[in-house]
Amino acid sequence: MRFQWLKSCKMLLIAGGAALMLTACGSSEGASGKVQIEFFQNKPEAKESFDKLVEKFNQEQSEIEVTQVNPPDAETVLKTRLVKNDVPDIMALGATDTFSLLSQSGIFMDQTDQEMIDLINPSYIQMVKDVSGLEELTGIPFATNANGIMYNKTLFREMGLEVPKTWDDLIATAETIKDAGKIPFYLTYKDDWQTNLAFNALAPNLEGIDFYLKRRDGEVTFQERYREIAEKQLKILDYGHSDNFGKTYADGNRAFANGDAFMYIQGTWAIPEIRKANPNIEIGFFPFPTGNDPEEIKLVNGIDTLLTVSEDTEHQAEAIEFIKFLLREDNMKQYIDEQNLFAAVEGVTQDDSSVAEILPYIERGQVTDFADHYIPSAVQLNSIVQEFLQVGDIDAYLKKLDEEWDKVANRR
Repeated sequence: MRFQWLKSCKMLLIAGGAALMLTACGSSEGASGKVQIEFFQNKPEAKESFDKLVEKFNQEQSEIEVTQVNPPDAETVLKTRLVKNDVPDIMALGATDTFSLLSQSGIFMDQTDQEMIDLINPSYIQMVKDVSGLEELTGIPFATNANGIMYNKTLFREMGLEVPKTWDDLIATAETIKDAGKIPFYLTYKDDWQTNLAFNALAPNLEGIDFYLKRRDGEVTFQERYREIAEKQLKILDYGHSDNFGKTYADGNRAFANGDAFMYIQGTWAIPEIRKANPNIEIGFFPFPTGNDPEEIKLVNGIDTLLTVSEDTEHQAEAIEFIKFLLREDNMKQYIDEQNLFAAVEGVTQDDSSVAEILPYIERGQVTDFADHYIPSAVQLNSIVQEFLQVGDIDAYLKKLDEEWDKVANRR
């Protein structure tokens, strides 16, 4: 059973007595008379933004005091604390396999009936349920990010290039750039997680997220369904540079900022880093055109942060008040502007010019989730993809994905 060890540890600790349970809850009434709430979040780059919002919340009312906790390697720290039954009141996490495991272990409060979910784009609500594998809603979507292809608008304009709308257009554009002696894509495959960016676009567009839901039940395999995806992953290598596996994410950000390549398969999270290197770069961003029907192509737009509440906290009502505050339009806008993200709350828009071309996809719900949100972390997807791209053996690659998935499934 998924995360049975955590549930067992939790029950043993509860059996230790009510005093232990009260100590572990982590929230109490402080000397000020306010209810003390711990807000645990996993993004170091978001700490300053959340600090501002926490301070604002604490100043706006007199009943609750929120404290942010943001440790290094936050997911590992959280798992350790959960085993000790030291569960934070509120947790901000990514919608990943870790969230799924914890949801199925009964760690999080069921928020299905909360009125505030009416504020959220229904596509993101469904993503949370699909990732968790539950009908209950155990996390409130907060902010999202996107994965696609950045392009240098200045370089495209100088060569008279148009934004590709299909896979064939993308390859033809890359050929034109390559024939001109330029670099079409700046690939940063020294970092294994970077090798997964094209996979995250190709897989959900060509096979759908339903593949992973069926794979959990053993109804489909990678060997049966993922050959086209693998072939297109390899094709991209033809349009990189001379050292695709020698450059890191940081290298790529600087190189793209300096105009060394026309396109960059990347996430929107890289935009602030690129601008640090070149504030004047004119960035565009388009969905990865994975097939040849533009109407079928979806933007990879998944949940960067969702908000959960401990099932065991004494102060669920106060925790919900803080989440409502974060979802308020002015606070949501402040956060996404500072973090260059997108709001899960409907009607709150990202106005940065670099992402203008992908906003219509989000507005009409033409989006799909990140594939790796559905793949158990123990599969080690990033290293498998990196090895495949270095070796080029499609059969071995797909077989290994199936074998590693099945090993993990058998351990749960």
